[in-house]
Amino acid sequence: MQDFWLRLSAPVIFGALFGLLLWAVFSATAGLIFVLLVLLVVMIVNAQQLYALSVWLKKPNLEELPEGSGSWDEVFSQLYKMVRKHIQTKQDLAAELLHIQQATAALPEGVAILNDVNRIEWFNLQAEQHFDLNPEHDVMQDITYLVRQPEFIEYIQAANFTDPLMMRPARHDETILSIKLIPYAGNKRLMISRDITQFERIEAMRRDFVANVSHELRTPLTVVNGFVENLQDMPDLSKDSARRALQLMAEQTKRMENLVADLLTLSRLENDQSTMSEEVVDMNNLLNNVLSDSKLLSQEKHTLRLELASSNKLLGNREDLYSAFANLVGNAIRYTPEDGVILIRWFERAGQPIFSVQDTGIGIAAMHIPRLTERFYRVDRSRSRETGGTGLGLAIVKHVAMRHQAKLEVLSEDGKGSTFSLVFANKRIKAE
Repeated sequence: MQDFWLRLSAPVIFGALFGLLLWAVFSATAGLIFVLLVLLVVMIVNAQQLYALSVWLKKPNLEELPEGSGSWDEVFSQLYKMVRKHIQTKQDLAAELLHIQQATAALPEGVAILNDVNRIEWFNLQAEQHFDLNPEHDVMQDITYLVRQPEFIEYIQAANFTDPLMMRPARHDETILSIKLIPYAGNKRLMISRDITQFERIEAMRRDFVANVSHELRTPLTVVNGFVENLQDMPDLSKDSARRALQLMAEQTKRMENLVADLLTLSRLENDQSTMSEEVVDMNNLLNNVLSDSKLLSQEKHTLRLELASSNKLLGNREDLYSAFANLVGNAIRYTPEDGVILIRWFERAGQPIFSVQDTGIGIAAMHIPRLTERFYRVDRSRSRETGGTGLGLAIVKHVAMRHQAKLEVLSEDGKGSTFSLVFANKRIKAE
């Protein structure tokens, strides 16, 4: 500090001393004039430095720092360091802000910042998509002017954000959003939106599944319970009537047993994330077993034929493959009238192994085909129940196909029969 003031006052001090010398040698006027000239020069130099500093401060440029003389050189040097530090800090903050924006943009949730009067200060890409926001026009707009659903406006105005709001956006009929507001930093609010469409769809499927299982189990239980009560109330029941009642109870019990077995199979296929145990499956042997068991199910009411056009074996899980094949043939039997023909084939097409079941049954309307693999979805509910179907067969087939990287193909025409095919990848072929 002292050094600074010394350098600043040095020209004036030396000028005053030389002016006193002139005063002593020549005259007082000469001395005063010299001192005044020195002061004038100092003022002009300082004014030039101040002007240069003022111009530079309006638009600081680290590459074009003004040249300073004397004490001004140190001033300019210190200002240069300060500005450089400020610019670096600003750049660091901008980089951090960019990182935060990139991170929030990558979030699966929508994020928007609202001020104390519900105006949007900032939002990420997901929020833009959820609420159809425009980053060029909607910043600092009232969110209730842009999202006009009554339930959303009531949620905002109520200011009770304990529970999230479930809402369908105006332009996305199929989308369901979960919206939650989190107060922070005084009166500001963080609005988080999450697309829960898939979750709600799964939850609806779960509710339907529970309801369907309950219904499917309740019906045979009601039948069995009714017969038990009748038997208890009829001590003189004839042997024929008792035999008939026991037969019907046995059928309903078998129906429940099949349902539970299919539920367990489906649960295992859906929940088993471990690597599937595989073996080389002898398709000749496996399909002959499927044919034999299917004939028992048909009770000689249909003509079943097996066509083995390929001798190749298949890499897969024998138990799962049997379950899928048996379900496809069983469905063909249930939906094919008596004296119908069911053809079971094992062949290759373009190097891909294919298992197919072709029937001459009632066929399936095109509107039903996309939903066939849904659990408990039936084209003809009464017929399926009459023949002992559980409504889970094609769901099991779908999961077996997925575990074997296979594709289920369905060709059908209402009233003209159907063909169900499992198309496997050629890498699963094991040559004889």
